[in-house]
Amino acid sequence: MVERGTSTQDPGAPLTPGGPTPPGAGDRAPGRGFWAMRDLPTAAWLTLAVIASAAHRSLPAAPWLLLHLVFLGAITHAILVWSQHFALALTRSTLTVGGRRTQNTRLILANVGIALVLTGVPLGVWPLTVGGAALLIVAVIWHGISIIRRLRGALTGPFTRTVRYYIVSATCLPVGAALGAWIAGPGDPGGRLTLAHAIINALGWIGLTVAGTLVTLWPTMLRTRADDRASANAARALPVLAGGVLVAALGAAAGVGALVGLGLIAYAAGLGLLGVSFARSARRTPPRSFATLSAGAGVLWWAACLVVIVVRSAPAWPIGSELTPIVQAIDWAAPFLAAGFAAQVLLGALSYLVPVVVGGGPTPVRVGTTAFDRLGGLRVSTANVALFVCALPVPSLVRVASSVLYLVAMAAFIPLLLIALRRQSQAKRAGLRLEAPAPDAAGDASARRRGPMAPEGEQPRGRRAGQAVAGLLAIILVAAIGGALDPHALGSAGAFTPGPSTNSTAPDSANAPVRTVQVTAANMRFTPSRIEVPVGTRLVIELTNTDPELVHDLVLANGVQGSRLAPGASETIDVGVVSGDVAGWCSIAGHRQMGMTLDIIATDAPGADDTGDAAGGMEGMDHGTHSGGEGGESAAALIDLSKSPSDGFEPYGAVLDPLPKADGPVTHRITLPVTEQVQEVAPGVTQRLWTFGGTAPGPVFHGRVGDTFVVTLVNDGTIGHSIDFHAGALAPDQPMRTIAPGESLTYTFTATRSGIWMYHCSTMPMSAHIANGMYGAVIIEPDDLPEVDRSYALVQGEYYLGPQGGEVDMDRVMTGDPDLVTFNGYAAQYDHAPLPARVGERVRVWVLDAGPNRATSFHVVGGQFDTVWSEGRYLINRARDTGSQSLGLQPAQGGFVELVFPEAGHYPFVSHVMIDAERGAHGIFEVAD
Repeated sequence: MVERGTSTQDPGAPLTPGGPTPPGAGDRAPGRGFWAMRDLPTAAWLTLAVIASAAHRSLPAAPWLLLHLVFLGAITHAILVWSQHFALALTRSTLTVGGRRTQNTRLILANVGIALVLTGVPLGVWPLTVGGAALLIVAVIWHGISIIRRLRGALTGPFTRTVRYYIVSATCLPVGAALGAWIAGPGDPGGRLTLAHAIINALGWIGLTVAGTLVTLWPTMLRTRADDRASANAARALPVLAGGVLVAALGAAAGVGALVGLGLIAYAAGLGLLGVSFARSARRTPPRSFATLSAGAGVLWWAACLVVIVVRSAPAWPIGSELTPIVQAIDWAAPFLAAGFAAQVLLGALSYLVPVVVGGGPTPVRVGTTAFDRLGGLRVSTANVALFVCALPVPSLVRVASSVLYLVAMAAFIPLLLIALRRQSQAKRAGLRLEAPAPDAAGDASARRRGPMAPEGEQPRGRRAGQAVAGLLAIILVAAIGGALDPHALGSAGAFTPGPSTNSTAPDSANAPVRTVQVTAANMRFTPSRIEVPVGTRLVIELTNTDPELVHDLVLANGVQGSRLAPGASETIDVGVVSGDVAGWCSIAGHRQMGMTLDIIATDAPGADDTGDAAGGMEGMDHGTHSGGEGGESAAALIDLSKSPSDGFEPYGAVLDPLPKADGPVTHRITLPVTEQVQEVAPGVTQRLWTFGGTAPGPVFHGRVGDTFVVTLVNDGTIGHSIDFHAGALAPDQPMRTIAPGESLTYTFTATRSGIWMYHCSTMPMSAHIANGMYGAVIIEPDDLPEVDRSYALVQGEYYLGPQGGEVDMDRVMTGDPDLVTFNGYAAQYDHAPLPARVGERVRVWVLDAGPNRATSFHVVGGQFDTVWSEGRYLINRARDTGSQSLGLQPAQGGFVELVFPEAGHYPFVSHVMIDAERGAHGIFEVAD
């Protein structure tokens, strides 16, 4: 039975007359500390999220885990605790001792379920995931039913209707959790259910709860009266918001982009209704404490992310369009919804609510509030500026450093929570009821400026402003240091300075006439690609990258260079005074060779600028020379394979371990970061490689027929990249799309056929991306593959060397004449670190030719193969009276050979395309008795 409780206002939560009843007002049966203590698991989930973020490179499914630790762990637990608390306050009900036990049981069920899901999904144990989802669904349905019963027995008030937000949101999570459990098992090849799952959980379960709570909590935190129309707007907004979630989710599941768009627009309209009341309250009493600044910033991120999702998903709205733009928009927004919206609203709300519900009178509440407000301006400004920097197309070093600063700013809440609870409890026990000292003249003036409703213990305005500026300066410093450490990603420091004249007699640029031309970069073309300018004119180019996926820049032969532009970005480039023809091009590897050139033609000019050809393209290039591309002389002159590798050399692991036994198909969850790093590729020769997982080739993925691979590709590079797994059969439109720096995608495929399959970056020009290290192998064993004593995996690749420490020479790639040919990414590395075997052991060697251009003929000197398996078929299988001497493969083909070494010794293995063996495609088997 639901009983009516008291409505005594808590003296620790001063409110303007006419404001909503403060949640937590009155000493009810469970005791004030009940609510605060029940939220300690929220802090625990947030702590795990911080730990996971620090260790994300070594965790399976790290991006998924981070998002779900915040959304499913911290936010869900907080919703279950505080929506009950608000329902009690708004219905003026009492939670009995029995009700407290019931609440504890629900929370235990929910948290056990969450823990099982967060364990089962990364490990690929579907029964564990299903069990966890079932416990969570039971807990949330039980939670919703309890609120319905409470509402039916309540006295109605102007804000009682907001309790309906909790009831509607409680219908969302069971559906979203069920979809999530299904996706983790049978999978979701088309991605539709995953999209519906994200919409229902983020906008429904979390969004509706936050919206309903802020109707009353926001003015209460500001210590001002609620907007006169807040209750009416909340009543009107609920069906619009709920309908928007329903329509968008159904549209996602059905693959109808128009419905998704309609639902998102409706949801934005409902949020706008509530936003009017939120804005009026904030205008009346601006946010000043950490609690209000954090919650207010969270709402702004919520609205901004929703706008971005709506705008970026628009191309998917026409009938028959793919959902890819919507998926990309939500993939981009998800981290900011978690870190910007959900986390900030949660921490802001808790910073206000915990001191109020712990209670004890004005002084203890002030003690707790002061602890939470410590360095509030610095924490809020640092977190939000860092998030904003992460949303920009900045170098990966800047993004990583900004992420660390964000984590530090947000993680400070955890120790502050413990400090606040301890200090407030001490103040309660001491029974402090001290009067504030009489202010002096300065203090009195300060008090008058704050006004009577300003929270005691709030930091002076000047100090808050100073902390905010300090947070901003910290991010600027990080960006400057990151740019200095990674100038390649930022472009030339002088990209925006006027370019030099190509003729010493050119007129002074200050007095020259100016012509401004708008140029777009997309689809490997500049438009216009030819600009005619009278001699003596100062040319200014306004360059916009309209390519939906790729990063571009503009480099001119007169030395002027723009910065690298992410999709949608633009900049102004001052070419300088034109006195001759000038060639321009995109300097991203391979883009110039694909035709991305720009010609500036000086009319009445005496001739072309001798620093570059007028055509700016491939015509007239001498492919007999090897300059090393745009960056200087090639590192090919440094090749000496008789030398030893540099200190610290570690060979690429060629050993292929046996697969563990399994009762059925296994789900492999892998996070694969794209990185750009300088690595040694031969003794004394270094290149700036683009890598999957930090190595070239990328890691070998190993499984059986029937296994599912869920690969999260995270682009930590400076240009667009993608991935193409030959081991899976599926439409390439979505999973193989190019993603911009800072973005991620999830590529899911089921291995239905055995073999050694290539994976590689499929961003154009593909030859450049593969030749610069972006390739690897997936080995899928057939069910009847016999065991052997040892297995090795060798992936042949090619290097077309740019300058020392530089990137691939695309001109050299187009000749098909590599400088180095390697097994597993380093020339002749297994000469220096031989692969071991023993006499009489059966050795299986898997071989993949990753190309991009050269075929191979794998041969073991002194050995004979009795088993050869090539591209899905046995050529010979454990033959007794015949054999094979080599395994011939074209690029992107693979197979394996087996042999038994007859006696101890050193057996070289090579590509029997002998010029390639001499370029580094050789190694040694060291066979012992």
